[in-house]
Amino acid sequence: MLAARVLAPVLAGRSLGEALDLLAGEPAAARAAARDAAYGVLRGGGRGEFILGRLMARPLGHGEAQALLLAALYRLETRPGAEPMVVDQAVAAAGELAGGAFKGVVNGVLRNFLRQRERLLAELRRDDAAHFQHPAWWLARLRRAYREDWPRIVAAGNGPPPMTLRVNARRISVDAYLGELRAAGIEAKPVGGAGLRLATPLPVDRLPGFAEGWVSVQDAGAQRAAGLLDPVAGARVLDACAAPGGKTAHLLERADLDMLALDIDAARARRIEDNLGRLGLAADVRVGDCLAADRWWDGRPFDAILADAPCSASGVARRHPDIKRLRRESDIRKFARAQAAILDALWPLLKPGGKLLYATCSVFVEENDAQIDAFLARWTDARRLVQERWLPNDDNDGFYYALLRKT
Repeated sequence: MLAARVLAPVLAGRSLGEALDLLAGEPAAARAAARDAAYGVLRGGGRGEFILGRLMARPLGHGEAQALLLAALYRLETRPGAEPMVVDQAVAAAGELAGGAFKGVVNGVLRNFLRQRERLLAELRRDDAAHFQHPAWWLARLRRAYREDWPRIVAAGNGPPPMTLRVNARRISVDAYLGELRAAGIEAKPVGGAGLRLATPLPVDRLPGFAEGWVSVQDAGAQRAAGLLDPVAGARVLDACAAPGGKTAHLLERADLDMLALDIDAARARRIEDNLGRLGLAADVRVGDCLAADRWWDGRPFDAILADAPCSASGVARRHPDIKRLRRESDIRKFARAQAAILDALWPLLKPGGKLLYATCSVFVEENDAQIDAFLARWTDARRLVQERWLPNDDNDGFYYALLRKT
């Protein structure tokens, strides 16, 4: 029932993050179970709706009841041998909705699915969007851009993400922290220069030294940003879209910097301060719009700028599976326009010889290669030093980086 309570607002257009707030105050085990079901349904894209569309003449006119059916289908597909229990629990939950008006429908639909499962799954495999669990327009873009790699990108987006830690070099070495994990019975392997990927995700309060700032949770692909920008000690650096502060912190863990961390949202800016405080780091954290430099910039140019631009988040869909449902193809053009505006606003703030790192967590070309090609055509004093595409896999999410130098 809790999973349906979370899913219903997402089906109506709200973000999963907002919907998960509805679980506040529930027991930890119940929250975890509801979260697992909600993520599973949403990672499935239109899979559940495809099945329900063949079992029902029309969707139920009740958000939570429809969400309950989707959650129950997910449980039936992922808990072999527990089918009677799953059906009984779903019917009991339906009894709490609309005076029990949907109990018979829920019972009938789920039992019909079990009787027709093989036929339904065979039909599903013939429908691209349902089978690959991504919107058709999304699949078309991936096929055009990644003729060989698109199946792997899709498969990664349908599974659970890895949990990777970034070791705070100011507090402990990677080798020493790996030893702490092993002593605690936690299996991990090194990824990148400062990362450790856990064999099994776990709550951060079980991580040795987390409260003391020894480590942060950050994907291995996201950790690449600090190494690419690599400002020297004492450099004046701007992180222009900084929240929640992971890349800001990583830069500060590597060198003493004159760091300005900027974000347009006050609540998100407070998260930057909280994260830096736990890690024992300091930066000038401000609330401001990077497109309106006249409101926060003191006129001193920066040696280095990180432009971690707002994007479609198509490279991190497994972490934010609601975007498969909420994102529209027209959004890509809107993001591309916003990214171009951010680049054009930040470039004049960079001193000659300085470096700007453009970053997205998107796998769509329009937000990445094409964005930088267009920027280089507009700004003749810009040179591309490095370009990297990180496609999602077992070790990292999907990212794009372009390191630019002002001549």
